[in-house]
Amino acid sequence: MKALVCIPTYNEIENLPKIIPEILARDECFSILVIDDNSPDGTGKWAAEESARNDRVHVLHREKKAGLGQAYLAGFGWALERDYDLIFEMDADFSHNPDFLPEFLRTAKEADLVIGSRYIKGVNVINWPMGRLLLSYCANVYTRLITGLPLRDATGGFKCYHRQVLEAIDLDAVRSNGYSFQIEMSFRAWRKGYSIKEIPIVFVDRERGTSKMSGTIVREAIWMVWRLRLMRMFGRL
Repeated sequence: MKALVCIPTYNEIENLPKIIPEILARDECFSILVIDDNSPDGTGKWAAEESARNDRVHVLHREKKAGLGQAYLAGFGWALERDYDLIFEMDADFSHNPDFLPEFLRTAKEADLVIGSRYIKGVNVINWPMGRLLLSYCANVYTRLITGLPLRDATGGFKCYHRQVLEAIDLDAVRSNGYSFQIEMSFRAWRKGYSIKEIPIVFVDRERGTSKMSGTIVREAIWMVWRLRLMRMFGRL
C-alpha cells in the first residue's frame, strides 16, 4: 500500500522541517507531497532540498498563492498520476498531530473516506479563542442543516481518501477554494455513495506561523452550502 500525505504550504519554514520526519516515522507506507505556493520565506526551497535528500519527500511548486482548494486539487492530480492508494490532507503547523495517522490507516480499511473530527466526542480544540471556536462549531451545525451531510466536522482538513473516491469526483467541477473546499469534497463523496467515517482527533492551534483564516473564506463557506443544496435538489451531483 502506498499513502501520500499532501501538505499545502505558504510561509511554513518554521514548521515543515519538524513535521516531515514526524509523519515519515509513523509508517513506512507514507510519502509526502509539499505543495508550495511560492512562499517568500524559503519553504519551497527547503522542500526541494529535502526532496533531493529523501526519496519519500516530493514537492510541487506553484507560481503564486492561489488558495487551499486549488493546492489540494493539484496534489490530488499528482497523486492519482502516480498510483497512490491512499491520499491524505494534512496541515503543516502541527494542528493535525501525526500521532493520529496510524488510526487513519486502520480506519481506512473499512471506510472510503476518513475524517479527523474535532467534534465527534465533545469539543476537542486547544488554544482557539472562543469566537473562532463558536464560528467553527456553528458552521458545522449550519452545514448539516442546509446540506444534510451527516458529519460532525465537515470543515475539518485532516482527511484520508481512497484513490477511487478522488477518481469518481469530477475534480475540475470543484469550485470551493477556502475551508468550504472540505465541505464540498465530503459532500461530493457522500453523494457518490462512498462510506465516510469520522475518527476523534485533538486539534491544537498553531504555535508558529500565521493563520490563513479570513473573512473571504467565511463568506465563501456561507454561500457554498446553499449551492450544494441546490445542486442536490436539481440532481446536479
